[in-house]
Amino acid sequence: MANSNYPPFALGKSRFDQSTFLGRFRHFLDITDPRTLFVSEKQLHDAVKLLQDYKIGKLPDGVTNEQLWKAQKIKQAIIHPDTNEKIFMPFRMSGFVPFGTPIVVGLLLPNQTMKSIIFWQWLNQSHNAGVNYANRNASKPTPVSEFTIGYIAAVTSAVGIALGLTSIIKKADRFSPSTRKAVQRFVPFPAVAFASVCNVLFMRRGELSRGFEVVDKDGKTVGTSKIAAKK
Repeated sequence: MANSNYPPFALGKSRFDQSTFLGRFRHFLDITDPRTLFVSEKQLHDAVKLLQDYKIGKLPDGVTNEQLWKAQKIKQAIIHPDTNEKIFMPFRMSGFVPFGTPIVVGLLLPNQTMKSIIFWQWLNQSHNAGVNYANRNASKPTPVSEFTIGYIAAVTSAVGIALGLTSIIKKADRFSPSTRKAVQRFVPFPAVAFASVCNVLFMRRGELSRGFEVVDKDGKTVGTSKIAAKK
C-alpha cells in the first residue's frame, strides 16, 4: 500500500503543495531538518546514485517514492545545486538553527561589556554571511569583492547600532537602573535586524543586478532572468 505522506516522486520539486501556506511551511521544516547533519558519506553517496539512476531511467526494482523523496532531501540539504560541492555544515540550511541558537543566546546575555557586544554581533553576522554565501546562486560567477563588501557592511552596521544604542541607554538618566537594564535586553534586535538586511542585500545583490540562469524541465539553460532572481 502506498504511503500517503509521499506522493509520486518529481525530481527537483517539493514534496509538499507550494500553493498553500501549510505546504510551504512543511517544505521549510523539511529543508531545515537538522537530522540531515548526521547523514554519513555512504548515505549521501547512495542518495546521489539513486537520484542519478532515476534521472537516466535505470532505477532498481522495488524503489519506492518514499526512498526517492528521502534521497532528494539528503542531496539538497548537503550538496550545492550549482557547484555540486558539499556545503560546510554550519552554513547549511539544516544547520542554521543548531549553530545559530548558541549565538542568539550570546547576543541576549545580560550585563554585556563593549567587547562582548562586538564579539557576539561579529559572530552572528559572520555566520549569516557564511549561510548567504554558501547558499548563493552560483550559476554565474560573482566577484569575491561583492561578498566582502556585504560582510563588512553587515558587521559594521550591527556593531555600530548595538554599541550606539547601548551607549544611549546607559546615558538615559530619566530611566531607573532596572528600566535601563530591561531596555538594554532589546538592543540586539534592531541591530541584528538592520544588519541582516544589509547582509542579504550586499551579499546577494549580484543576483538581482545580473540575474541568474533559468533552466527548462530537462535542466537545460534557456537564458538569464532578473525577474526570477527577485522572486
